[in-house]
Amino acid sequence: MITRLDELVKVAQKQATMKLAVAAAQDEDVLKSVAQAQDLGIIEAILVGDEDKIKEIAQSMNIDLTKFTIIHKPDLMESALEAVELVSSGKADFVMKGILDTAILLKAVLNKEVGLRTESLLSHVMVYETNSYHKLLFLTDGGMNIQPSLEEKKAILANSIIAAKALGILEVKASCLAAKEKVSEKMQATVDGAALKKLAQEGYFGQGVVVEGPIAFDLAVSKEAAEIKGYKSPVIGETDIMLVPTIEVGNGIGKALTYMGNAKSAGVIMGAKAPVVLVSRADSAETKLYSIALGSVIAANQ
Repeated sequence: MITRLDELVKVAQKQATMKLAVAAAQDEDVLKSVAQAQDLGIIEAILVGDEDKIKEIAQSMNIDLTKFTIIHKPDLMESALEAVELVSSGKADFVMKGILDTAILLKAVLNKEVGLRTESLLSHVMVYETNSYHKLLFLTDGGMNIQPSLEEKKAILANSIIAAKALGILEVKASCLAAKEKVSEKMQATVDGAALKKLAQEGYFGQGVVVEGPIAFDLAVSKEAAEIKGYKSPVIGETDIMLVPTIEVGNGIGKALTYMGNAKSAGVIMGAKAPVVLVSRADSAETKLYSIALGSVIAANQ
């Protein structure tokens, strides 16, 4: 089981080299992380975008472009479609967002002709490493689905379980977050959490999956808090996945971990035929590298 993001990079190095298509690659941090991932042997990159800008940025950063394939598509929508089609046609294994709006890339991913759509819902999965927790923490969905229904939460949780198992977690422990542990019709998160727990007990999410819900954040990550409150569950202090009730909760927890907890992170979109590496423009080159490694390991396992 991978417990640190540097370990994830090492695993990505040991497996078969994955081919990555980058949409709108004309960005300093994107090119830096892609070049680093290629130097580490994690990927072979296909850079789709404005060739002149890519070359200009690469030259300013002393990046040797002779080892990359470059496809000139200066239009953002065209670059997204080209990058996605490279994956759907089997010429690449996964795709990464460059310097373009997320909506443009997702429109290409969901394109009926060349896209990567499946019957599953698309959802965002962030993976965090923090010194205050003993293993990686998967957080979903703080980036795409605003106020998911129970049916959508089922898909979101299923997507994150695939990601967790790709990282070698044999028994995945998931916590469905809410403000309290007792079910109340006035709090939909508690109702949905209990329903998801029951589904897991019935085998809906497959073998090796334990789901607890509803459960508050402190009990999910702290055995001490659970002991004080007299709460018992297999997930306490051992949670792998945190399923949040709304995008605001996920966004808030994620940014608190990053900016107050100095957490390292990686992010992908799940639910398509291949992982989509999706990072913020504000994310560092390190975060982008970790996200590439995450996408490559998931792609290799799919």
